[in-house]
Amino acid sequence: MNHRLFSLTSIAVVASLLAGCAAAPGNALDTSHLHEEPPPANAPTYEVRRITPETIAQIVAAQAPQQQQLPQSRFPTLKQYIYHIGPQDILGITVWDHPELTTPQGTSFSSGGNTTQTVAGALAQPYTTALPGQADPYGQTVSSDGSIFFPFVGRTHVAGQTPQQVRDRLAAALAPYIHNPQIDVRVLAYRSQRVQVTGDVKSPGPLAITDVPITLVDAITRSGGSADNADLQRVRLTRNGHFYELDANRLLDRGDVSQNVLLQDGDIINVPDRSDSRVFVMGEVKNPTTVQLIRGSLTIADSLTTAGGILDTDANPRQIYVIRGMRTRPNSPEIYRLDMTQPDALLLSTQFPLQPFDVVYVGTSAAVQFNRLLQQVLPTLQTLFFTKQLTK
Repeated sequence: MNHRLFSLTSIAVVASLLAGCAAAPGNALDTSHLHEEPPPANAPTYEVRRITPETIAQIVAAQAPQQQQLPQSRFPTLKQYIYHIGPQDILGITVWDHPELTTPQGTSFSSGGNTTQTVAGALAQPYTTALPGQADPYGQTVSSDGSIFFPFVGRTHVAGQTPQQVRDRLAAALAPYIHNPQIDVRVLAYRSQRVQVTGDVKSPGPLAITDVPITLVDAITRSGGSADNADLQRVRLTRNGHFYELDANRLLDRGDVSQNVLLQDGDIINVPDRSDSRVFVMGEVKNPTTVQLIRGSLTIADSLTTAGGILDTDANPRQIYVIRGMRTRPNSPEIYRLDMTQPDALLLSTQFPLQPFDVVYVGTSAAVQFNRLLQQVLPTLQTLFFTKQLTK
């Protein structure tokens, strides 16, 4: 009788445990309407490659910088750069011994906002920023059609020309009226051409293109420098509808001047953050976390150290996996395994290069898996045992 009563009681206890989630107070998900699909019969299998010196050599060779397409510049070298005048630029024209034809020197003129500056002050600013707003009453503002009006000369086209070319044209036009005219032409405000700098820089915004050539590094520097979370390895340049990715780290760390491209009107520079340069560390580590690549590089040893190391009692040191390509090749990722019990494992862990969105996973030892199973089963067995004792 007692044995039968115990069996009935055991069934009731197990049933109550299985229904506990529905009966217990608090948040609970009712899964009665959910029907999980069975796994497909042709589920894919994945090949695991063991990490060896040969494997690392192949990966490093594949990651070597490839010959990339760089944007074409109108000037072969920086020394050949010449500024060309455009609409909305403000010109200062000096005709020696003819003050009536000369831009008033030392006179304050409007910068297009709420401030004014002198002509001399403008000339002393080689990195003059773009000046918005109205025309300058004391300078020669290039109109939207690219022309200016000058006494004795009339309206003349200057857009697309250099200050030297404008000077020669005005001198030739004034020759019938002035004996041996001596003319100087300068750009007082650069407002026709600009580049946009966006992203993780300290002062994003437009930068004027001036008579001083502006390169990629110049643009980042003049925007206050990169922010702490900036990814200089993947600086993006948009030019004429085409997209280019530049590696400023290769320029700063290795002296690759090919990345320091000369910028031109209409260019858009975007310095992204490092959210796309993450590595995920999971499994039996002390602090599962995401790790940012450091100047574009990271190793297994770096990632495990950042995560606090593997758990001494729970981790399986033979199962240090690197899963690669889940973002671009979800059906055929590359999987590598490192056996940390081998003598050369520490050296290999400091040499294996990780890539963005790699997953570093530390497996669980068999003993820990068994212990965790017992931790789930023991409470039920204890309940059954005490129920039996009570029914005696």
